[in-house]
Amino acid sequence: MGVSKEQAVDNRRAIVAAAAKLFRERGVDGVGIAELMKAAGFTQGGFYNHFKSKEALVAEVIAAEMSKGTAELVRELQGIAPEGGGRLERQINKYLSKEHRLDVDGGCPVAGFSGDTPRLSVDARSQFAVGLDDIITILAGLIAEAPSKPGTQDRRTLREQAISLYAQLVGALVLSRAVAEPDAALADEVLESSRRNLLAHFGRSSTITVQVPSSLRLAE
Repeated sequence: MGVSKEQAVDNRRAIVAAAAKLFRERGVDGVGIAELMKAAGFTQGGFYNHFKSKEALVAEVIAAEMSKGTAELVRELQGIAPEGGGRLERQINKYLSKEHRLDVDGGCPVAGFSGDTPRLSVDARSQFAVGLDDIITILAGLIAEAPSKPGTQDRRTLREQAISLYAQLVGALVLSRAVAEPDAALADEVLESSRRNLLAHFGRSSTITVQVPSSLRLAE
């Protein structure tokens, strides 16, 4: 008996989900087709019924994970009042937390795949770039809600500030994860120092309202 279209779609999603988890844990090059198919609950031979190559699967995983990460961020922001810059402060605190450091499987996809991306296909890198740009756009809006405190005015554009902020967030998280096992104290120090520095710059002093781009809004 053949597989229905609905079941085929579900099977494909299961493969993508299993691959995303394994890729995050061990890197794209560290996972073979046989292993990821076993993790998804299928035989190796069934892989090519869904994907023409591992590269095609990787591109779909990157696209799915970046889209998921952006959607989750938008959902979180929609549940918090924009006044006073509190949404940016919350994101900084959440991103540079021990809980996020431990959440390798479900945490920030940019931090999760940055190490692999330069070696991936053009399609995968393009998907990564699209997701990165979306997050930068959202962060620029959050920064507009919370201009710098008096005496620390930043003359850069909102986009420039957002890029700098996100680079610091991702860098701190990646470094903290890299040393968490051999030196937990240093890992915590990296998070805490970065968090304090960013919060000192992006204070709560504005009532400017941000508009999330319509293309990034979730359906109500």
